[in-house]
Amino acid sequence: MQIKCDYCNSMIDEGLESCPHCGAPLSGVNRTASSQPQTIEELQAWYTAHNLPPEYITRFFIGKNITEPKAFGIYKTETGDFVVYKNKANGERAVRYQGSDEKYAVNELYQRLRAEIVDQKANNNVKKQSNNYSNSKTTSSTPVKKRNWGCIIPIIVLVFGALGWFTKYAYDMPEKGYYNYQGNEYYHQGDKWYSYDKETDGWSLTNESMSSILSKEITHENQDQYRISSDDHQGQSFEETPWYDNGYHSNEGSSYSSYDDDDGWDSDSSWDDDDDWDSGSSDWDSDW
Repeated sequence: MQIKCDYCNSMIDEGLESCPHCGAPLSGVNRTASSQPQTIEELQAWYTAHNLPPEYITRFFIGKNITEPKAFGIYKTETGDFVVYKNKANGERAVRYQGSDEKYAVNELYQRLRAEIVDQKANNNVKKQSNNYSNSKTTSSTPVKKRNWGCIIPIIVLVFGALGWFTKYAYDMPEKGYYNYQGNEYYHQGDKWYSYDKETDGWSLTNESMSSILSKEITHENQDQYRISSDDHQGQSFEETPWYDNGYHSNEGSSYSSYDDDDGWDSDSSWDDDDDWDSGSSDWDSDW
């Protein structure tokens, strides 16, 4: 199979380390780390675990052959080939890679997704700085008015009430680990629950309804009634799945996630709920 050189756009054999036409190194060679996604399923898990917006917002479709304009994606054909593509704004498709190497194909979309995350966060920072400047300018030019404490006091009460609720919620969360609820095995990590399927010997993210039930029934206070050790768990270990975050730490029921350099993940790739993903700002005219 052949791929396109990033520098001269020549089509060359995928096994080469550099382009025979211009001498440039191939972008996908030796670029993957052992901890980053190497299969379509692992890339799907990575996407979900890192709190990215829905695919119809980011326009990154993992495991799907989307034909409409403005879409990045990867999928497996009936013949076993892996296809990495980009649909431009005019509907034209640019195939980044098509071949049998799933690891290579996944890495191509993984790197493009991370680059897009960085661009989106940069756009958000510009918007925030612009809004802060506008607000400060408006404040400095607006005459000082007498404060209406009758309106401010209820707002203060609501803020502190919400803060108290959040603190209690964070403390009530059970610690990371295996749990047995009504005969089924679950794993808790961060604010998410994962369920074990004995028939397939695999783990999956629980649906919203079941996650809500587990969060209400299993708390930090009663967690010992439901918790089981990793030695008691039968079947595939959760730590062996792409869902597992080995940088996660727990502290008396309140938790946070951190990532080490060896994880192939850095803070520039993180996504915050307060950020807005604007797929319209992506470059939809280029081949990649």
